[in-house]
Amino acid sequence: MSYSTKLTKENLDYYLRELAKEFRRLNGKTMPAEMILIGGASVLINYGFRDMTSDVDAIISASSVMKEAIIKVGDRFSLENGWLNTDFQNTKSYTPRLMEVSVFYKTLSNVLTIRTVAGEYLIAMKLMSGREYKNDLSDVIGILHEHEQRGTPITYEQIDAAVCRLYDDWTGVPDSAIRFIRDVYDAPDYSELYERLRNEERESRETLLDFDVEYPGVLHEDNMSEILKQAQMRMKQRDNE
Repeated sequence: MSYSTKLTKENLDYYLRELAKEFRRLNGKTMPAEMILIGGASVLINYGFRDMTSDVDAIISASSVMKEAIIKVGDRFSLENGWLNTDFQNTKSYTPRLMEVSVFYKTLSNVLTIRTVAGEYLIAMKLMSGREYKNDLSDVIGILHEHEQRGTPITYEQIDAAVCRLYDDWTGVPDSAIRFIRDVYDAPDYSELYERLRNEERESRETLLDFDVEYPGVLHEDNMSEILKQAQMRMKQRDNE
């Protein structure tokens, strides 16, 4: 469990330009590639409330030399292994329908087309993940707040339609995330709620990092939520003693 790589909108754009150049050098200019940025990278590109992300989740359609290009760029700029992560496709929030709803962002070096995901679909994905130790729920609030400020509010009906478009229905969405999004529209102050959630997520990450130090090799994506829940219960019991 590591969060050492810090990617901002500015350096992310730079690394993607370098990746496009490296891919073109290795692959030539006759076989273009396409990349759909999702998760924190898509939030960085589309919104201003997030300063950074620890990795880039992406769906990539390209020849096999793209893997070599990613490694070369990572080595050149001392980026952590997995700085550009296609393992997202093994998570529950992935669906091939993301390709259908993605929107054009930019083309780099005439060979790499970058696409991204609109707000309601980002929210649908964040709800499907519903992780307390990442930025899932605070990102939902940040997206809603920024759209409200822009004068383009995202309604619950839009989110419902996005969940159904990507996943057919709400069956796979965690109950806690369903309760969360239903209550969100009653929140009197998105800014205050965002800060509270960010603090809670930060504390959850620190709890898991401490656990990982004490019990190395035990944590993985499937057990993090349960381990966090147990750790929080133990801390609450200690506080009450």
